[in-house]
Amino acid sequence: MTSRDQYTFTNPVEQYDRVEPPIQHQPMPGVQAEMTPVPDLGEKSYRGSGRLAGRKALITGGDSGIGGAVAIAFAREGADVVIVHLPAEKDDAADILGLIAEAGTKGHAIAADITEASTCRAIIAEAVDVLGGLDILVNNAGKQVAVDRLEDLSDEQFELTFRTNVFANFWLTKAALPHLPAGATIINTASLEAYKPSPERLDYASTKAAINNFSKGLSLQLAPRGIRVNVVAPGPVWTALQVSGGVSDEQMKSFDDESTYQRSGQPAELAPAYVFLASAESSYVSGETLNVNGGMVTP
Repeated sequence: MTSRDQYTFTNPVEQYDRVEPPIQHQPMPGVQAEMTPVPDLGEKSYRGSGRLAGRKALITGGDSGIGGAVAIAFAREGADVVIVHLPAEKDDAADILGLIAEAGTKGHAIAADITEASTCRAIIAEAVDVLGGLDILVNNAGKQVAVDRLEDLSDEQFELTFRTNVFANFWLTKAALPHLPAGATIINTASLEAYKPSPERLDYASTKAAINNFSKGLSLQLAPRGIRVNVVAPGPVWTALQVSGGVSDEQMKSFDDESTYQRSGQPAELAPAYVFLASAESSYVSGETLNVNGGMVTP
């Protein structure tokens, strides 16, 4: 069962089937095309209406999952889109570029590891050069690896999770600011984990809380410049993070049972939230965290 498009009137609990994934493992970062089942990014369902016509967007982690769904939606809304991905994700990225091209807008992919400041600065420079400017920045790429005991959480993993999820957010945003005009928007991806941390994902949950707080403070700082900063906080969504060490086997078996809807979300269901926050429709919204989590109540 899949959505006909994001405007279809339907029971949201039943809009998508339960994923009920078999136990599966991939090396990090995971390849979406090899997942069972393959996540729904809205490839066949998202319908654009020109809400981002002429806009210039950069999306990290834009090759698959939530970032891929956002890239498809942005392109179908009329935006030119640069996606950032790891070299191992080139096949997934090629699929997204094909869908952007079908939408009739410009697409470009940058294969890069965002855990270094100099790389983040180079990414912004390339995106600005390709797009002829920048007015939407989506910091979405993330690292999530489940570890049961704090004693087993290595210093290296703890640091790398923060460098990927928090430091890169800071570096990319700082480098982008000189290029962002009044009316531009920054959208950061947090998580339900910012409010309800899983004991197996202490490092990941901590980074998501940091992103949430950083974004709210930055929204106050940038308001006089006319630049909005908002956050999307997904709940359990079926992406490559889950099959590449993001959850344990037991958590994967019960992945559909976490949300109030008793089904995991699909990336396609997240994209409209990013479109709203990127568009002028949300002109009076900044410093907000939009929770998209299947009815799981948060503070």
